[in-house]
Amino acid sequence: MLLEIKVVAGAGRNEVVRRQDGGITVRVSVAPEKGRANKRVVDLLSDYLQVKKSAIAIVRGFSSPRKVVEVNED
Repeated sequence: MLLEIKVVAGAGRNEVVRRQDGGITVRVSVAPEKGRANKRVVDLLSDYLQVKKSAIAIVRGFSSPRKVVEVNED
């Protein structure tokens, strides 16, 4: 399954929010430096979707707030 998400780095808290348009916004408190925000995004999505961290991979948008994430639920 592919998910298009929006990431807000440097937010006041860590959370996953389902928007009214059906999209997903992931807010992370860490700065987007050296992949820290991306790692936190994977951690949060893992908890939110109840899958292992290894089942989640960012496939597009590593340095962008708009990302495509692949989730393997096997």
